[in-house]
Amino acid sequence: MSLRTTTLGELAIAIPGSTALFHKYDLDFCCGGKHTLEEMAAKRGLEIGQLEQELQQLTQQKSEEENWLNAPLSALIEHIINRYHNVHRQQLPDLITMAEKVERVHGAKSACPHGLASTIQAVWQHLSEHMMKEERVLFPMIEQGLGAHAGNPIAVMEFEHNEAGEQLEIIKSLTNNLTPPEGACTTWRALYSGIDQFIKDLMQHIHLENNLLFPRALRGE
Repeated sequence: MSLRTTTLGELAIAIPGSTALFHKYDLDFCCGGKHTLEEMAAKRGLEIGQLEQELQQLTQQKSEEENWLNAPLSALIEHIINRYHNVHRQQLPDLITMAEKVERVHGAKSACPHGLASTIQAVWQHLSEHMMKEERVLFPMIEQGLGAHAGNPIAVMEFEHNEAGEQLEIIKSLTNNLTPPEGACTTWRALYSGIDQFIKDLMQHIHLENNLLFPRALRGE
């Protein structure tokens, strides 16, 4: 496999641990998963040789991650719902509450992320509707063996994934790439830490759907 000419989505599937590396270098492997490593490295101004070396090291490490390439699609769907959908439903209301508090208490400070609470609220509304459509319509179709006929709803879900990715970029911009200012209070730091975890979870969530679940369903597996 030529690492530099392989898409990020394919690398995320083939090399366990690569997603953490992509997070490290801010490489979008979910919504941007169809772009090659070389393309994304050039976009971010990264040294392609260094990325290839680190990925090569990962291929030599034993992985304890479950291989979702061959797992039944019903098991993958159950994992997505339990590990990501249900977790997002806990994460986002808490993040909204903390963001509202930070904006209320620290609104006079120049580093205050004005508009963050409303942006997270928009993410919550968008994601809630998105997950409901998956759980009520798309996932049952796939579990009933109708994935090969689900091209249209899958295309809609992928489009909404891209929209979510754009919302995450707004959040990063509002928060100075999730960097709390010097002397930030505990709530402020906890807010940014929580957002960071949410973003990592959401990117992994989208990766599993875009790069694993949806292609396998469309192939009629």
